[in-house]
Amino acid sequence: MAVIGIVEDNKKIRDLIQRYLDMQKDMDCPVAVDSVEEMLDYLEEHQRPNVILMDIQLPGMSGIKGMEIIKSKYPEVEIMMLTVYHDSHKIFDSLKAGASGYLLKHTSLPEIKESIENLMKGGAPMSPQIARKVISHFNEEAPKKNEDSMLTNREQDIVNGLVDGLSYKLIADRYDISIDTVRAHIRNIYKKLHVNSKAEVIAKSLRGEI
Repeated sequence: MAVIGIVEDNKKIRDLIQRYLDMQKDMDCPVAVDSVEEMLDYLEEHQRPNVILMDIQLPGMSGIKGMEIIKSKYPEVEIMMLTVYHDSHKIFDSLKAGASGYLLKHTSLPEIKESIENLMKGGAPMSPQIARKVISHFNEEAPKKNEDSMLTNREQDIVNGLVDGLSYKLIADRYDISIDTVRAHIRNIYKKLHVNSKAEVIAKSLRGEI
């Protein structure tokens, strides 16, 4: 059962997505709030969601800033942006802050459900318009190796697992190690590569930087 949280200040959109996800037999959406501050309060006292759908422009703290705080406290929580913003600045600020996916608000409810399932399996779902901008950005930059952040053989194995779309559990099974060990390697990889999300690790790998 995938547990989903929503941070969205438009009540109509928030309630619609929450009702739809609660109708799915393999999903539960117990929390839908209109600010990062409310979500932080919820996370301190309740079961943490597997995935949080996060808007960017919110009352109080922005979704990008809020995501940085949530990821620092609860790194296991996956965060997918669901926003109207499609400018490159917002996209890459979100990915750097730890977003594992980026959807535009015109995404249909079934596509949101499918993206959550993709995310839970280790993917990094993005709306086509966003994916094109990400690819264009990476194609414009010449690949370069960072000799100061070379990964160990096992860390490279973990990266290969992420690129293959495997979940932490499947990576653990592939290399006959524990999930906790996978998480420890992920933390080291993030630190060495100076990144905060799976999407950035995958992008660096595809660009030949690691």
